[in-house]
Amino acid sequence: MIRRLFYLSLGALITLWVMRRLQALHPNHVARRTAAGAVGMLARVRDFTSEALGEAAERETELRARFGLDNSDNNN
Repeated sequence: MIRRLFYLSLGALITLWVMRRLQALHPNHVARRTAAGAVGMLARVRDFTSEALGEAAERETELRARFGLDNSDNNN
């Protein structure tokens, strides 16, 4: 009797687990996760781009100061 209850509860737990996995594969859930992932990736790309452009501008300022190119009267 205890063995039957064990296997019955084990089967119920496995069934619940499988049902939740199948619901996670529903097209609405997949689309929602994909959209959320794309938004997150876009935010990371924007952060990286702004950081890279800021560092490039800083380096350009350093190089202009080093080589004396920061004067506005040297326009040819």
